Parts: sequence; C-alpha cells; structure tokens
Amino acid sequence: MSTQFPTGAPEGRVWLITGASSGFGLILAEAALAAGDTVVAAARRTGTLNALAAEHPGRLVPLALDVTDTARAEEAVGGVVDRFGRIDVLVNNAGRGLVGAVEEASDTELRELMDLHFFGPAALLRAALPHMRSRKSGAVVQMSSMGGRLAFPGVGAYCATKFALEGLTEALAAEVAPFGIKVLIVEPGSFRTSFAGGGALRSTTPLPAYEDIVGPVRVGLPASDGHQPGDPVKAVAAILAALDAPQTPLRLVLGNDAVEFIRAHADAVRAEADVWESVSRGTDFDA
Repeated sequence: MSTQFPTGAPEGRVWLITGASSGFGLILAEAALAAGDTVVAAARRTGTLNALAAEHPGRLVPLALDVTDTARAEEAVGGVVDRFGRIDVLVNNAGRGLVGAVEEASDTELRELMDLHFFGPAALLRAALPHMRSRKSGAVVQMSSMGGRLAFPGVGAYCATKFALEGLTEALAAEVAPFGIKVLIVEPGSFRTSFAGGGALRSTTPLPAYEDIVGPVRVGLPASDGHQPGDPVKAVAAILAALDAPQTPLRLVLGNDAVEFIRAHADAVRAEADVWESVSRGTDFDA
C-alpha cells in the first residue's frame, strides 16, 4: 500500500531520515524543522513522532518503515518524491548495537545487523540517487561511528557493519560528486543518546572463555547510558554545518573520544606499515 502524504508545497529542504523516532535521528529532524525544512521521519514505530508532527503540520511527516525490508525502499522514496517533488537529504541513521565476542555472534545476529546497517541503507541509496542525479543536487548522510574506522573487543560485529558501510560510501562519494551530490560519513564517539540503553543495544549469548575480555563491555556499555561525554545537540549542529560548508568533508569525526581513538589508530597503522614496509615492497616480481 502506498504511503499517503499530506498536500502542500514543501518548505526548505526535504529530508528523509531513518531511525527518526529517537537519538540522533530525532534531534536531526528537530534541527531541520527549526531551520525551516520539511522532514519525512521514518521509523519502525512512529507513535513517538505524533506530537512533533502536530507541532509542524505538513512539515514533519512520520513514515512507518523498517529499513531491513529492502523491498519497500523504492516505495518509500517514491512516495516522498511524488509528494514533495524531491529528496534533498537522505540520512541513513537507523541502527542498534550488539555486544559480544566474534566467536559468540551467530549467523542470524550478524546478518540482521548487516541488513540494518548495510543492505538497508544501500537499498535506500539506490532508490534515492536517480532522483538526485536528475536534479544534479542532493546530499547523503551516513551515520557511522568511530567503530567504522577501528574495531574494539566486544563490538566486532557492530564495527564490521560500519566498516562495510564506510567502504561503500567512500566509493559512492567519488562516483556521485560529478552529479553535484554531497556525501558525508558521520563518525560519533560516545554521545548521550538512547543507543546504550533501552532496546538499541543487544547482547550475544556469552561464552565463559571471553568473560574477562568482553564481560566489562557487556556491563560497562549499558552502564554508560546517560553519562556519555558527547552532546547530541552539538553533534547535530556540526552535521548541519558540514553539509552547508562549501567543501563538505567525506568524514566528520564527532567527540573528543572519537578524535583520540581515531588518531591513535591511524598512528598505529602507519607505524606498523613502516616496520613492515621492506617486506611489503619486496613482494613484486623482480625487474
């Protein structure tokens, strides 16, 4: 069944934001509305968006969408374009965490997370890009994580999905730049959203062998909820500033913790490459 949108011309930019019922998605929707834009706020359960929709009739449109149902991507995007004439910004934000050692993660858990963080966003991209290309404008925001640049014990499955998303997006950015489409990967650290609490964080079935390694993560991550150093309102302001900049960065790192971890990881990768450089360079055919 096709989604029914209210009538009337859109105000400002037209956003399609997934995972918009909480966390970064909700705050980004609120910021876009405050800027005078129009937002299609997609979520599996849209009830929490009703009050916001009532405050902004015609400019905040809830859309029931499970991004893992990739067959609905064309319908969702087509509904927005039919109603508003365009999509100016696609934000792939829907996501959740999974705590557990790599050995503990089942095929089902891995595939479900990859469906949510990789295949779902890819399907929405395929649906939205033809419309952006035809207008030679638009922007794509991929909500990744500092875990999209480096992996930590206990969250390997989560990081793997974000690595995949970032690899796809890095190529995408170069492919669509000639069409005037901006692409932004956002890499937050620990922010005070609902990610670490509630239903956004799941856990594998523990194996005793990994208790000393993964146990602290299994306990500590949920315990951090409400105490994270990052301010999500400031993060969203930074995202908007990056999108509006004359030269939008490919990656936007957010939070002091993310900056420190990513810089330290880059230094370690460079140092290891230097140590093994002669071996690496010695594997070509002799001239």
